Amino acid sequence: MIISISGLHGTGKSTIAKLMAERLGILYYSTGQAFRDLAKEKKMSLEEYTNFVENHPDVDKDLDNKVVNMAKKGNIIIDSQLSGHILKSIANFRIHLTCPLELRVKRMSDRDQTSFEEKLKETTLREKSELERFKKLYDIDLSDKNSINEFFDLIINTENFSIEEVLDQILSELKNFY
Repeated sequence: MIISISGLHGTGKSTIAKLMAERLGILYYSTGQAFRDLAKEKKMSLEEYTNFVENHPDVDKDLDNKVVNMAKKGNIIIDSQLSGHILKSIANFRIHLTCPLELRVKRMSDRDQTSFEEKLKETTLREKSELERFKKLYDIDLSDKNSINEFFDLIINTENFSIEEVLDQILSELKNFY
């Protein structure tokens, strides 16, 4: 089974994907974590690394190729903004999580113990950069609602649900899907 979970930063992708992987007993991979790890290796902030990647498209391509190669092995949940798109012919079930910007930023600032303002600036910069990079690299527009509706088997707005409620909803849909 290959499951992709996509969505913007702070929608709950990583939290949900980790819990699903535990419950289903399958592997979990996060391109977001891989991106943060690469930034740390280069001794750069996320903001600095985002600027670096804008001029080094090989970083995105390498991360996305790794996602495809890992998915081909099977029995994995991939947490990545692009996974629904780049795994469209491989993934068995594609999930997209949404949530308003203000709540997403609050979640991330709480998680990272940073100020809301700092996290808003970082998130806005990263998402603008990603939107442009992914459009240029793959002709994928992450802001295109029609594309989102077309590519995903399940779309959940996580704004008014607990982690457990989102997880239960996904697992229920997954059962019905198979």
